Amino acid sequence: MCLVKCMKKNKKSGVWSFIAMLLLFLCAGCKKANTSIVPMLISSDNKIDTPVFGSYTAQASGVDAVFSFPSSLYCVPDATIADQNDIQAKAAFLFNITNQKVIYIQNSFEKIYPASTTKVLTALTLYRILEEEGRSLDEEVVIQQTNGGITAYGAKLCGLKRGETTNLDGLLNALLVYSANDAGVAIAQYLCGSEEAFVERMNEVAREIGATHTYFSNSHGLHQIEHYTTAYDMYLIFRECLSYPGFREIMKQKSYTLLYTDTEKNKCQMELESTIQYLLGNYQSPDGVIVVGGKTGSTPSAGDCLILLSSYNGAEYISAVFGADSKDQLYGEMTKLLSMELSDNRQE
Repeated sequence: MCLVKCMKKNKKSGVWSFIAMLLLFLCAGCKKANTSIVPMLISSDNKIDTPVFGSYTAQASGVDAVFSFPSSLYCVPDATIADQNDIQAKAAFLFNITNQKVIYIQNSFEKIYPASTTKVLTALTLYRILEEEGRSLDEEVVIQQTNGGITAYGAKLCGLKRGETTNLDGLLNALLVYSANDAGVAIAQYLCGSEEAFVERMNEVAREIGATHTYFSNSHGLHQIEHYTTAYDMYLIFRECLSYPGFREIMKQKSYTLLYTDTEKNKCQMELESTIQYLLGNYQSPDGVIVVGGKTGSTPSAGDCLILLSSYNGAEYISAVFGADSKDQLYGEMTKLLSMELSDNRQE
């Protein structure tokens, strides 16, 4: 519930009106590219109905739309920042999360299809459930459906069969490193009994952290019309996932060895390679910029997508490109964003 809705429910005084006016005034003064502040998430302990939410109005799909986020006095840029490094993909951003600064943002409040970057929210939901229920990544999982029941042509699968066993940790690594769609389904079915129930929890988690313009209909990101988000919402989701140390460790891996037991009780393993081409050395980041890791995505409807954590000279950055026309364009555009870290750092 955003501040505006909270105001409508509180008729005791004009206090909320004053707070809303104050927030709008503060946000209006934070529009410059190099001084805008990235909204930081409130503690996960806080509930979505606490009255500390800011709201702002921005253009989305040609009309004014009200956005909300879980922050008391942080501002959000409400316009595209374009320069000689203009990005040609559908949406992009670069945020300095160490110094809370927007370096670049383009179309980040527009509706997009996330493809496999969806799996970041799948991972976040898994972490939340384990935390809330006192459970462990070591739990053994019996696969309920071969290939997760996925039959879409070209879908990336690790190929686990019904009755085979592995653990949650293995499935999480397969999900994030290799982008295995069937791993997402297996996680969902194990934790919530069905993928549908798990996806409901995913959407709840998105709302809890302020990603209020996200609605997912599956756990993996294969295209469905009613499966969408915004680039800015994906920032919020990715940023929250970074609060779990295990997530950082998983996404930096170049490869992962998945251990499992087949239906004949044989101990097996498969090698899964990262989808992050910077980690594999197929594309190079600018000198001095360290790509820690992230998540890719690609479908015909979503285009090629990538959200990354990187660092330069002690500062951490989150960057993303959504809706590129090809892998070459995706990494070319991302490298432009990463190059902006060098000039940003010199200004500090």
